[in-house]
Order: sequence, then structure tokens, then C-alpha cells
Amino acid sequence: MIQREEESYPAQVTNGELGFSHPSAPYRRFFRFLRRFWWIPVTTLFLAIAAAVAYIHWLEPEFISTASLWETEKLTLPGGAAFTEDNQNYIGTQLQLLSDGQLARRVLERLSAGDTKGFPRNKDGSPLQVTVGVKEVPKCVIFLVNVRSSNPAYSQAYLNNLLDVYLEYMKDVRKRVAGQTVDSIADQVQKAEADLKAAQDVLTSFERTNNMAILQEEGTVSGAYLAKLQTELSDLQLEGQLYDAIEQSEGKTNTANFILPHNVTEAKLPGNNLTSPDHPDAFEELELLKAQRNQMSKVLRPEHPKMVKLEAQISRDEAIINMARNASLEQFNTARTQNRAGMSNVLASIKMWETRVTMADALIAEADHLKLNVTRQQSEYDRLSQLLQNVNISKNIDQQTIAILDSASASRRSYSPEITALGSASSIGLVLGMAMVFLVSWRDDRFNSTAEISEKFGNVIVGQVPDIELNRSTDSPLLLAVDDRRDMYAEAYRNLRSALFFMPGLGERPKILLVTSALPNEGKSTVTANLARILALSGANVLLVDADLRRGRLHELLGLRCEPGFADLLEAPEHLASVIQKDGLPNLSFIPRGKNLANPGDLFLSPKVNTLFTLLREEFDYVLIDTSPVFAVDDAPTLAPKVDGTLFIVRNGYSSAAAVQGALELLEQRQVKVLGVIFNRADAKERNYYYYNHAEYYRHPQTA
Repeated sequence: MIQREEESYPAQVTNGELGFSHPSAPYRRFFRFLRRFWWIPVTTLFLAIAAAVAYIHWLEPEFISTASLWETEKLTLPGGAAFTEDNQNYIGTQLQLLSDGQLARRVLERLSAGDTKGFPRNKDGSPLQVTVGVKEVPKCVIFLVNVRSSNPAYSQAYLNNLLDVYLEYMKDVRKRVAGQTVDSIADQVQKAEADLKAAQDVLTSFERTNNMAILQEEGTVSGAYLAKLQTELSDLQLEGQLYDAIEQSEGKTNTANFILPHNVTEAKLPGNNLTSPDHPDAFEELELLKAQRNQMSKVLRPEHPKMVKLEAQISRDEAIINMARNASLEQFNTARTQNRAGMSNVLASIKMWETRVTMADALIAEADHLKLNVTRQQSEYDRLSQLLQNVNISKNIDQQTIAILDSASASRRSYSPEITALGSASSIGLVLGMAMVFLVSWRDDRFNSTAEISEKFGNVIVGQVPDIELNRSTDSPLLLAVDDRRDMYAEAYRNLRSALFFMPGLGERPKILLVTSALPNEGKSTVTANLARILALSGANVLLVDADLRRGRLHELLGLRCEPGFADLLEAPEHLASVIQKDGLPNLSFIPRGKNLANPGDLFLSPKVNTLFTLLREEFDYVLIDTSPVFAVDDAPTLAPKVDGTLFIVRNGYSSAAAVQGALELLEQRQVKVLGVIFNRADAKERNYYYYNHAEYYRHPQTA
């Protein structure tokens, strides 16, 4: 928005702002508006207090009577039932009970039936309105009850009757609750008794159809016999495994040598060449004879008598062994068949006896379940009966733990409604006023401090001019004099002059400066004239030009003539010497606006403007041009690109942020070199304004 080219001169920081956003800026803006519009919250506060006073004047006086209740000791019976309260919400519950409409009606009935008929009533005959309050005393079991009404005697009488009615009501409630509890438990006892009788009937019916002693004995005998059968089955299975092992072992050898022992169950697993008890040495003798035959066959012929005799013996032994083998094989098959038949019989017996044991166990289990159900029903019935007895005992004992500690006190005047009304009205009035000021500060986008400008546009402030008393005739401040006694005002312009003298940069210092603003009445003409005078006082040769060809009034401020002027000079730049006027200051020259033209802005587009500015640069050290506002006519945006730099005026409490931003954007579009912003009419009373506000540093010759 504000150009910062290398050859330009950045704005001189003279106000201490760093150009970053301030988080607390909205709050500071609010407080500035509050100092400015302090009368708004004061007015709303005054009106609210006046309304509260009127309300208090209309309000009837209030009288308060106080009594105290306390929670007495509790008598706890062993196994007895007791009432319990919600301690967390106890006070709130008591307040609700004491304010209940039912209790209020009972209190009014007691008051009407007693000696209190003469107590005042409302105009329509209704009872006076009362307010009941409850407050707990910290760290104890005492709480205070108060009643407020417009009549002192009525407040005290109402509170006394309220306490009595409250205690009676609590007693009735406890009795009613106890009675309802007794009825409920009695119903449960009857139901439990019926359930117990039904369970006992089922158990009796079962025991009639099933003799438990016989069932238990039968179960014991069946279990023992079943165990015996299991053992027998195990023996038969072991014997069968032995037969299988013998068959597998002998099957791997020559079956011709197979002979079964007489007692298989006592024999070990047989090997090859099993012998028979009848012929214990048959196999060995046969082998010896065969060996002898083989030996003798080497020397004897087969027809030899010894060889014939030996062959007869061998044939006899082989016949004996074959007979033993066949007998053993037949005996083995018979024994294995008997073993398998025995196992089948034992398995069938086991299955039959297992069924009998299972049936006996099921009947015994069902009997145990029925007995357990009877025991459970009996326990539930006993528990409910005991509970019913305890509640009956508690019902007949008064368990009221709340008692009156202090009766209702004599009523006293209470000013709490008046205080509450004043406090509420003051708060509402003050908050309303603050809200109105905040709304104004939020809706009003006019700049009120350099901090707001820095927050909006960055570090662009080259100076600020304090607000001073205006000249009544011109409605503007008097121009600076040689020995001006407005010290703070003059020092502000000296500061602005220094900012122009010592602007850092690489290019040539600007000589032709244009001063403009966004809108009229922002003080640009006064600032331009005073800046020209302060530059002239420093010894510089200064020319002040009024380029506001429509409404320029610098000639009025300086007390000089209006024509010929800048409008005439734009048509004939060679007449420069005849147009320049001299001010009272030696180094200050002035060119007024000149004659009135129909379209004076068209002259700014003429090439003669550049020719004129070239002449002015050669003759003067500084040329200050006062022009029209940016949004008034197009003169300033047209002329500004042709000068060395532009100073933009922002007036405190007048220039809006939207207008300033729009004007700066327009100048940026025209490639205008804006050197910075001058904050005009700054409030020197602001707490953050501390520039040149020290009178002890200023001494004038006549007072030194």
C-alpha cells in the first residue's frame, strides 16, 4: 500500500510504534472511547439508579423474623429400620418443603382459626405475601429459617406456625412412608410364605413316591458291583491282549513249532520252540537225532540198520510234536473265543448297572435340589419376616430428628430489597453504558491513536501534531510564529521537519512534497502551512503552493491575495516571478490557488506541470504543495505522481480507516511515492502521548 522503494525515504519513526499488531489494541481503543464518552455510562448509571429509587419508593417495607431448627440425636435400634436423607441436597429440600403451597395453606388455616384474625391482608382480602428462606450454619447441624413480609407481627406469627406445621407434616410423612413400607413388606412376606409352602409340597410328594433310604442303598450296592465288573473287564481285556501278543509273536515263526502252555493267564509271553509238559525234551531230542543222522550219513548208507533205526526215531518224534502242536492250537483258539465271549457279557452287565446307578443318582440329585429350594425359600421368608418386625417396631417409634431450637424472633426491618434493587440497577446501568460505549468503539472505525494506524498499515507515522485551541474566526489553529509560545505544538512541527531532513535513503532528498488527505476538514492546509514556516525558520528557502484550485484558502491563513496564482502559472510557467508572493518570514514564498476554472484538474495533465516543477527545484530548497483531498476530486491523484513524495494527513477522531485505506490504495495504483502519515490533532492528554509535554524545558527570553 505505502511504497518502500530503494530510492525512496522510509518514514521516520517518531512515535515509538514498532509497526506490529497489538493484541490489546481493541481494549485500548475501548478505554479511549470510554474516556471520550464517559458521560454515556454515567448517564445510564444515573437513570438506572433513579429508576431503582422510584421502585424503592413504591416498594413496601419488608420485615424479617428468624428462627432456628436443629437435628437432634438419633436412637438407633439393633436391626431396626431408619429413615435416611440426601445430605447433599438437604438444605434445598427443606427450603422447598417450607415454601410448599400445601404447608402455606395449613399455616393460613391455623392463623385464621387462632387469635390472628386481625392481621392485615391485601386490599383484595388475600393474605399478605411472604418469602421463606433457609440457611445452613457452617460446621453444625443447625439451619436458620426466616420469613419476610410487609408486616412485622405477621412475619413472626407466620414463622411460628410454619415451624409447627412443618414438624407435624414431617411426622405424618414418616408415618405414611412407614405404613406403606409395612404394607409392601407384608405383601412380600405372604408371597414368600406361599412359595415356601409350594416348595415343601413338591418335596413331600417326591419323597412319597421315592424311598430315599432304598435309593441311597441301591446306589451304594450298584456302585460297588459296577466297580467289580469294571475290574473283571480289565482282567479279561488284559488276557485278550496276551492272546493277541502270543498270536502275533508265533505268527512270525514256524507254526509247526507252536505249542500253547496249559495256563495262559499265568504264562509269560512265549517264544519260539515252546515245549509241552508231556514231552519236555521232544524238540531237543529231535534236533539231536537230526544232528546224529547228518553225522552218520557221512559214513553209513541209508540202508544201514543204524540209519534205518535213526530215521524211525526221528519220524516218531515228529509225529509226537505235530500232535502236541495241533492240540495246543485248538486249545488256544478255544481260550481266545471264551475270552471274547466273557468280555461281551461283562460289557452288557456294566451297561445295565450303569443305567441303574444313573437313575438312582438322578433321583437323589432331584431330591437334593428340592431340599435346597425349600431351604432358600425358608431363608427368604425368615428374612422378610424379620424385616417386617423391624419396620413395625420403627413405625411405632417417633423418628423425628428435627426440633425447634429457637422460636421466631421479633421482626426487624430488612433493607435487602432496597440494597438489591440499587445494586442490580447500578450494575445494569453501568453494564448498559459500557456496552453502548463498546458498540460505538466497535462500529466507529475512525482512528484515535497512532497505535491504531500502525496496527492497520504498519510503521508509517512520520509525525504527529497535537490538538490545540482553534482560531474562532478561521476555525483552524493560528499559524506558527517566530517565537511561538505553544511549545508542544511547535516542537511537534520541528520533529516533523527533522524527519524530512534526516530521512535515510540512497537517492536524492525529496524537494517537492505534496500534502493531501482522504476527506476534507482533516487539517492538511494548516499542517502544510506550518510545516513550510518551520522549514523556513531553519534557514531553508521554502515555497508554499496552494494547488487546491477549487477551495484553497491558504491565502486567507497567510493574509495574502488569491490572484494571480497556481492556476495562472500552469498556463504560463514563465510568469513564475510575477506570481510568487512573500510572507512575513524571510525565507518563505507563497503561490496562491489563482483564478477559478471550470475544470482545473485538466491543467495537471499538461506537460507544463513538469516544466514548472523543474524550475521550482532549481530555485527553492523545498516546495510544499497543498492539494485537494483524494476523494473530493481527482486533482491529488493526478498531481501526486509528478512530485518527489507525498505526505498523507490523518485526523484524530475524524478520519475513518476505510477512507484512509481506500485513498492510500488509490495513490498506490497511481504509483505515488507516499513518504508517510502525519497524525493530526493528536490528543495530548492521552496517557501514551508523552512527546514534548515537559514545560520545564521551554524558556522564553522575556521569562528567563
